[in-house]
Amino acid sequence: MNVPSQTASMVMLQALANYLDQGSSSATLNFYDDTKPTSVSVSANNAAKLLTLSLPKPCSKSVHENNIELFASNVGVAIKTGTATWARLFNGEGVAVVDVAMETDIVLDNYNIVIGSSVKLDVIYLSPQL
Repeated sequence: MNVPSQTASMVMLQALANYLDQGSSSATLNFYDDTKPTSVSVSANNAAKLLTLSLPKPCSKSVHENNIELFASNVGVAIKTGTATWARLFNGEGVAVVDVAMETDIVLDNYNIVIGSSVKLDVIYLSPQL
């Protein structure tokens, strides 16, 4: 696998943050309790959706040397009880951008989601894969 330089990686992440803001709506992050699809082109199983969090617009808060910090998500209410195994990030146009696995790509305090509970991501960083 080819790995771009740190500078190139940060430029790509800035472009990604801008892409998340595209569209009339805010970017969203949907959490699921089933197996992560092989690519974002494979539809997610809506019956496995636990929660949707929306990001403020613009979503980018600050650029650091090694990551881009996004603003905290808005509070979302869980629609189902389950253990989050993966999440899909959508831009403001509703286009699927990336699927992330719990524990490796995204770290939460607790992966167990309870129906009716309020959930918020206080800190969100986009970091390059180096």
